[in-house]
Amino acid sequence: MADDTGQRASILVVDDDENVRKVLRRMLESAGYEVLEAANGRIAMTEFRDRRVDLLITDIFMPEQEGMETISTVRRDYPHLKIIAISGRTGGVYLKMARLLGAQATLEKPLRLEKVLETVRAVLEDVGSETP
Repeated sequence: MADDTGQRASILVVDDDENVRKVLRRMLESAGYEVLEAANGRIAMTEFRDRRVDLLITDIFMPEQEGMETISTVRRDYPHLKIIAISGRTGGVYLKMARLLGAQATLEKPLRLEKVLETVRAVLEDVGSETP
């Protein structure tokens, strides 16, 4: 999917589970997005310095730098970046915390293709991206 300048929107997927990253990459690339990957928040932060990113999709629980710290840092350093938080561990409480830290939307694992794409589109377009 293209942004306002005609460029494909760039999404950084951050999850310590390689399979989750691969599935999200295939799903998002097939929908027309450019996708970058990182295994944790620390690696993700280096990607922001090197590349233009329109949307961050981050897991909450990861080694080295977990999602809450990543969301807080991104919100401080890149205040206009869109963020979707994902989690499979008692997601409700942690995902609510992610919203308080600045994530525009949240998704619980296991992820469903239609819901992921719907949420990504809504967040990138700033239309009704409210999710539980």
